[in-house]
Amino acid sequence: MQTIERVFAIITDRQAHPRPGSYTNELLSAGEDEILKKIGEESIEVILAAHAQGDERLISELADLTYHCLVLLAQRGLTPADVAAELERRMKP
Repeated sequence: MQTIERVFAIITDRQAHPRPGSYTNELLSAGEDEILKKIGEESIEVILAAHAQGDERLISELADLTYHCLVLLAQRGLTPADVAAELERRMKP
């Protein structure tokens, strides 16, 4: 299983079996607006990191953004496979 799939599996497991103190559960419970707010914040952090904070910081911020996007997918009942399918569709001539 690839890393993104493993992270998504943990997110959906938390969704199905909430754990006290879980950040993922806090986000899911807060709802889509809060998840979108976090995605916006992380997007800005990616831009700032890319502009002047070096590759290590950029990778860290991209990981944060990816995680929050995966939480949004779970909240909406979608999967990383849905995104992969769209990317595949776009690659066809």
